[in-house]
Amino acid sequence: MHPLDSDYVRDQLVPRTRDLNGKTYRPGGEYVLYWMQSTHRLDENWALRAAVRTANRLQLPLVIHQGLDPTYPHASDRHHTFMLQGARETARRAEALGLHYQFVLRARRDDDRRVVDRLAARAYVVFTDLFPTAGVLDRSLRLAERCECRVLAIDSVCSVPSGLFEKAEFAARTIRPKIAKVLDHSLEPVAEAWPSVAVSESLAASLRATVAEGGGLSALPLARMSDEDIAAAVAGCEIDHSVRALSMAGGRSAALRHLSRFVEQALPGYDTHRNEASNALGTSRLSPYLHFGHVSGAEVVRAARASGADSASVDAFVQQVTTWRELSYNWCIRTPRFDQLDSLPAWVQRTMQEHANDPRPVLYDLETLEQARTGDALWNAAQTELVNEGIIHNYPRMLWGKTVLLWTESYEQARAWLFHLNDKYALDGRDPNSVGGIMWCLGLWDRPWGNKPIWGGIRPMVTSRAKLKFDVAGYIARVQGSRLL
Repeated sequence: MHPLDSDYVRDQLVPRTRDLNGKTYRPGGEYVLYWMQSTHRLDENWALRAAVRTANRLQLPLVIHQGLDPTYPHASDRHHTFMLQGARETARRAEALGLHYQFVLRARRDDDRRVVDRLAARAYVVFTDLFPTAGVLDRSLRLAERCECRVLAIDSVCSVPSGLFEKAEFAARTIRPKIAKVLDHSLEPVAEAWPSVAVSESLAASLRATVAEGGGLSALPLARMSDEDIAAAVAGCEIDHSVRALSMAGGRSAALRHLSRFVEQALPGYDTHRNEASNALGTSRLSPYLHFGHVSGAEVVRAARASGADSASVDAFVQQVTTWRELSYNWCIRTPRFDQLDSLPAWVQRTMQEHANDPRPVLYDLETLEQARTGDALWNAAQTELVNEGIIHNYPRMLWGKTVLLWTESYEQARAWLFHLNDKYALDGRDPNSVGGIMWCLGLWDRPWGNKPIWGGIRPMVTSRAKLKFDVAGYIARVQGSRLL
């Protein structure tokens, strides 16, 4: 196991780190600031590791700040609750470790938005998470422009450091061997270490004053909040309360329970049964936890490899966690308009132009789609699963995305509505993997498949073919009789 101050950790951090503003460190800074945005955990967190290394080298205290506001797209009870549950666990672990972790909740849209600016104004350096979607990178870049000290964003998502890849990869087949070459080395465990200089009582008091300075906000006492307290806090936020919270709990402990259940019960035979959508427990259902950073991809891979499951199943699952998830991250971090049609390959652009005016068999409005009232029972089941459980089984999810092309006036409308439905209801909405999945439905990373009406050269998927792949009737019955997990 590598110590935190080892050359191994340094060498892993270098290709994970992006300097967002090229500014100097602030010699008189009072502390090192870690702005936690997307990696919501203390363990296996490369940004936190970098912050601790710097704080210890300089003998400065470390301040960990996390916030949540109501202005992100599709902010709802579902997403707020899941995040607050995870933050509560982070707060309790930080308290046990003696770390200074503060969580600030902006309940109203006009609440003070400059807390992190005031904290950064006192910092020697700011570390944050390198995450290309959900507005994280945009927020980080805006802070970096305003901030007078250096701001460094660090990738804690990928098992293999994302900076090892210099361009957006063409397809899974191009990134897979590159990942395989360095994966084992990148997975070597690191011993966590914590700041050697504690945040003093006087500094803690001044931090509370800094938080409150712009309008009376204060850090939530998350470590002592019950589920009922969290529900009350969410109810007081200016967000969409129609998208209700789920019983699928957020947080690292829940993530590790899901992981343990999966590797023990479902990973054996995964290679052959992962597409059987009638079995709700046949896949890991870890996507929400990976999205919010409650568990790392590296931890998931190590657990799968240590499970004793058959090699074909382990390999198939590891491919999902590394190749496909990291391909999506690579695409989003290196493609400015990663979720727009004009970012798709040239052949997709051509086929969409050629078939733009093809007659559609039926046109549905967004409300009909959202309420799962189409004429396709399988599609309705997938949408119902999304609304009720915040997730869609992987195979129906592909059909769910592609079928919308047949029912909308344009490819642009299909794209916009798919992102709307996904980001509104999916717990892993606005994740690079979600982006990659939807864009794949539109032709990304694929090759032309013939030339059909509406589809053009885009790979088609229809319910009649799905019946040959899995138990469609069983899946529909499961969703119709589902209970929230």
